[in-house]
Amino acid sequence: MIEAQNLAKHYGAKTAVDGVSFTVSPGRVTGFLGPNGAGKSTTMRMIVGLDRPSAGSVTVNGRPYADHRDPLHQVGALLDAKAVHTSRSAYNHLLAMAATHRIPARRVDEVIEMTGLVQVSRKKAGGFSLGMGQRLGIAAALLGDPQTLILDEPVNGLDPEGVLWVRNLVKYLAGQGKTVFLSSHLMSEMAQTADHLIVIGRGKIIANAPIAQILAGKEQARTMVRTQQAGDLGRLLAGNGVTVRASEPETLEVSGLDARQIAQVALDNRVLVYELTPLTASLEDAYFDLTKDDVEYHSHVLAQAGIPPEGK
Repeated sequence: MIEAQNLAKHYGAKTAVDGVSFTVSPGRVTGFLGPNGAGKSTTMRMIVGLDRPSAGSVTVNGRPYADHRDPLHQVGALLDAKAVHTSRSAYNHLLAMAATHRIPARRVDEVIEMTGLVQVSRKKAGGFSLGMGQRLGIAAALLGDPQTLILDEPVNGLDPEGVLWVRNLVKYLAGQGKTVFLSSHLMSEMAQTADHLIVIGRGKIIANAPIAQILAGKEQARTMVRTQQAGDLGRLLAGNGVTVRASEPETLEVSGLDARQIAQVALDNRVLVYELTPLTASLEDAYFDLTKDDVEYHSHVLAQAGIPPEGK
């Protein structure tokens, strides 16, 4: 379990993390989301003692990370896959880590096989691709069979087979009662992997709930409507809490009315509709809605070209 209480980090006048409190519970996959510069990496670094909090506290399995006598058995972390002695082989890198905790060499062989590194285990890590480096970082995180796993962008650089492998791995570990805390910028992957989400923006927690609840909070009846009389129907539907957007020729996206209500308006006004498709809110929709006021970096060049800014 990870428990943060009023955790804060200041770098001079800049506040990276602003008094956050949260709990990451065992037995489920907890996703950690936020825009660039929101404080995700700083928070993860404070959890494992790489950054000292300016205020507040954070514990892992009941005590600060630095107080654990056997940290590799308590916490496995992937924060920077490049943090490897580049002239060492993958095997020797893991063996050196194992020696610090009296972990037997057979465990090194186990995690190498588990992460698909058998064919390259004797090659220098400096020559690894981004994906192979990620696999080595995950192998190191798993080495001590820890109770808590912290993974920052674990699928970065992985091919589709590797992404699926990470998804199944973290679900399996959570099913074994372990605490799994991971971040990712891939919304589609987080939607399929996480049970619970913590969303941070400008250093503050802006959502902390089961993923189903976050999606439900975004839910509003949205329906795609196709008709040759899109302009006429749009004018008939708009207003009184109903918004209508023309997404493409002969196509409307209507929010605030369900398909049955739209069909009734069309029938009453003799408008022929040839498609009515209810739309479900995605995690991406919910995420952008939550963080729309907390994105630190916007592309003004795209906006000038008529392309909507991030989160719109």
